Amino acid sequence: MSAPGPDEPLPEPFAQLLADYERHLVAERDLTPHTVRAYLADVAGLLGHAARRGATDPTDLDLRSLRSWLARQQSQGLSRSTLARRATAARVLTAWLARTGRTPGDVGASLGSPRPHRTLPAVLRADEAEAMARSAVADAADVDGVASPVGLRDAALLELLYATGIRVGELVGLDVDDLDRDRDLVRVLGKGRKERSVPYGRPAAAALRDWLTRGRPALAVPGSGAALFLGARGARLDQRAVRTVVHRQAATVPGAPDIGPHGLRHSAATHLLEGGADLRSVQEILGHSSLATTQRYTHVTTERLRRAYQQAHPRA
Repeated sequence: MSAPGPDEPLPEPFAQLLADYERHLVAERDLTPHTVRAYLADVAGLLGHAARRGATDPTDLDLRSLRSWLARQQSQGLSRSTLARRATAARVLTAWLARTGRTPGDVGASLGSPRPHRTLPAVLRADEAEAMARSAVADAADVDGVASPVGLRDAALLELLYATGIRVGELVGLDVDDLDRDRDLVRVLGKGRKERSVPYGRPAAAALRDWLTRGRPALAVPGSGAALFLGARGARLDQRAVRTVVHRQAATVPGAPDIGPHGLRHSAATHLLEGGADLRSVQEILGHSSLATTQRYTHVTTERLRRAYQQAHPRA
């Protein structure tokens, strides 16, 4: 049997393995559709590479196959972060194969991966975030002073994103009853279906009140359901529309970096830490599973402290 080319179908044992793995990711790990697609794409690439090397069965996978798969992608110029993610996908797969008895051992347990560069997007200064929010509120009224439903929505979602640091996917998944307006809390379903409650402040509470009382009813249609944020036609707002809103409002602030929702999340985290919040609390707010992920933001604040020191200290 000749080895399959890059676009040829996988050998039947590998195709069946991929189908079983998808069921595992969906039913047992309860991962989001986006995460499932990413894992399956990486694993399919690995299995295809192994098949081209002559493997036909999960037991044919070995550490050499995994390393050659990563080396081939490195030679194609893939970034360190992509290689690190794919190495993780390989290790997760081989651990599952061993745990379910499909292979005698975990061949990927000793697979190394390049350490990804920890780069953070540009963040707003606190005054720029304030100016961005004011601009959104001003845009909510038309020339006659009548509130625009879409403008009220945009102001509310910007305030909520910055107040809570939630992810854009978490934002668009919110329903109206996820808001606890008595305690100014929002219930968020994060990565891995983990639920957390995040507080928000008075400006966000006021913007949400205006949206729910004057904006959302004007856009709601019978098929709107319980979605908190709606598009112009009454359907649940999608992530692309939120990104457009954030980029547009950031452009109204002179000198501010061009950021999207993720940049607004980073801004919120940075401002929390600069304001004195402890790292563990910020971890809970952001929904990070590891404190090490949250610690990235301390690099930003340390750099700002260094610049302030160099500008202000007479012997810097």
